[in-house]
Amino acid sequence: MRLSGKVAVITGAGSGIGRESALLFAREGARVAVADINEKMGRETAALIGEAAFFIKVDVSSWADTERMVAAAVERWGRLDILFNNAG
Repeated sequence: MRLSGKVAVITGAGSGIGRESALLFAREGARVAVADINEKMGRETAALIGEAAFFIKVDVSSWADTERMVAAAVERWGRLDILFNNAG
């Protein structure tokens, strides 16, 4: 578990490469903030991961949304180790 104990935010994690990356990070031991503009798909990804993940709806073109995204991860898990910018 190379990512054991790490906290990651992955944008665009609702589908495709973002979803697969979120699943891989979780399998490697990371806690994952699943960030996506598509609430349905993002929640599905978080549910696939389970307790080691939560979903946050984010429009990465909005500075306020991106600040809220980082703050949510830090509030939940106390820090942020990895920011994977996959959206777009």
